[in-house]
Amino acid sequence: MLDEFKNFAFKGNAFDLAVGVIIGAAFGKIVSSIVDDLIMPIVSVLFGGLDFKNYFFGLSSTVNAPTLEAAKEQGATFAYGNFVTVLIQFLIIAFILFQLVKVSNRLKKAEPPAPPPAATTTEVLLKEIRDALKKK
Repeated sequence: MLDEFKNFAFKGNAFDLAVGVIIGAAFGKIVSSIVDDLIMPIVSVLFGGLDFKNYFFGLSSTVNAPTLEAAKEQGATFAYGNFVTVLIQFLIIAFILFQLVKVSNRLKKAEPPAPPPAATTTEVLLKEIRDALKKK
């Protein structure tokens, strides 16, 4: 049973999947930093210096606060600004993964189709018989 587990965990897809998940988590942190620290400040300046994380609607008349944190304490909020940030992160990750798959597909060289197998002796004899019958 221990040998079966070793085969499953280290020789199959489970190990590859684990490596992919770990790299994906690290990649997600990098993309989050790019979006939060580089892209969103530029977008914020273009929109008049507003912080997207503080874009929200109060869902009750009691919510009247300048920041999202304060508004959440006052009542229910519809925080769409954070969604915009996460959506931008998703689009960046999706684009990068698309490019990686595109490059991967280009690097995989399509193997030329195998030549048809040579005709067996029986097939050759049958073809000769067929051709002889056609001549009659």
